[in-house]
Amino acid sequence: MNWTELTCPQRFGDAPEATPEKHRTDFQRDYDRLIFSAPFRRLQDKTQVFPLPGNKLVHNRLTHSLEVASVGRSLGNMVVRLLTPTLSPAEQQAVAHIPSIVAAACLAHDMGNPPFGHSGEEAIRQYFIDRQAHYRPMLDEWEWADLVRFEGNANALRLLTQQLQGRRSGGFRLSYAVLASIIKYPYPSTAQRKKFGYFKAETSAFELIAQRTGMARDGHGASSRHPLAYLVEAADDICYQIMDIEDAHRLGLLGTEHVLELFRSFMADDGPTLDKIATTMHEVTDPNEQVSYLRAMGIGRLVGDCAIAFVEQLPSIMRGETATPLTQKLSPTALEAMQNIEQIAINQVYKYPKVVEIEIAGYRIMGSLLDAFCAAALNPQNRRDQKVASLLPSQYRCSDGNVYKKILSVLDFVAGMTDDYALKLFRLFQGINLPSL
Repeated sequence: MNWTELTCPQRFGDAPEATPEKHRTDFQRDYDRLIFSAPFRRLQDKTQVFPLPGNKLVHNRLTHSLEVASVGRSLGNMVVRLLTPTLSPAEQQAVAHIPSIVAAACLAHDMGNPPFGHSGEEAIRQYFIDRQAHYRPMLDEWEWADLVRFEGNANALRLLTQQLQGRRSGGFRLSYAVLASIIKYPYPSTAQRKKFGYFKAETSAFELIAQRTGMARDGHGASSRHPLAYLVEAADDICYQIMDIEDAHRLGLLGTEHVLELFRSFMADDGPTLDKIATTMHEVTDPNEQVSYLRAMGIGRLVGDCAIAFVEQLPSIMRGETATPLTQKLSPTALEAMQNIEQIAINQVYKYPKVVEIEIAGYRIMGSLLDAFCAAALNPQNRRDQKVASLLPSQYRCSDGNVYKKILSVLDFVAGMTDDYALKLFRLFQGINLPSL
């Protein structure tokens, strides 16, 4: 792979001779296009981990995505500084765009996730597993795998590239470089992998993205990751691990001294930094501000370590070989601190009753909505089904008779809902609430 192709600025679905804008690079346009979009705004009412708790300032999908983009840009800047002295002038010009490409990809990385956090993905999978006898005979092996292994990652690529009814081709028309950087898992649902990156319906889109960016292929024709996908992944890993702990502190699930020690441990091997921390802590006495300060120091350490790990593995990455995730290649001190945080998050944060409760609610709500809209889209049997079908916005009404495409159109609508809207529709369908004018 080479940086000139990897940073391809051409836009998916756009004419190759499209006139570039004078005042923004193509990748800055990608960032702006995403941040002004309705699907991105809807992330403000999608659960990250904790149910949105009113005046407690914990993260939702939107604030998480903005922070990931910030960390991703910092990672990109550091990588550029490390790489530039080793590159030719042409390569230097190409890699100068890395921070903007990574920041835009980070903004979009969660846009395909359904309501109710990761439990929303699991609820969609379980819905089809539970109704295998009904749906399986209508679908081929690949189509069925897309549904019972539903992935927010693959759904993000679909959201960004598909042409909805009444909309222009190319979806968001993002640059090929940004789209490739979002694809964390460059293989289909039928691959023997834990996760996947594109649905059968987006195969041609994926192939075109891989071709235009020069993503390497193995001996079986499978694509390797775009190198910048490693930076997007690292930015996401850094943010959700660290910020989940800070949110747990704000909600009173973890004590201040415990969290301060967890974050301080990232710098345990750096005496001068620990001295600086001690001086600052003498001045700053507000617990939340202390946690925020040490959180920022910890993120700074992780960004530095991940940038170095990326550059060290870059020769093999550019050959298309699979590399170790950057957050697993940290310095020994930072790696131990990260592993401790992960265990505490798993054992104390993600098992918090309110987190579990919203996961359980997500199963019931998502299953009910899919039942209603799939029946209405596939084979309306009665007046109720016909009325439910009328609630599908026009852009999600599939005129093609293909069952798989109709189900994906329903998933486009349901997965794009906010938590509140999904709950509102569920209550209406159950007769719990009545609509108000």
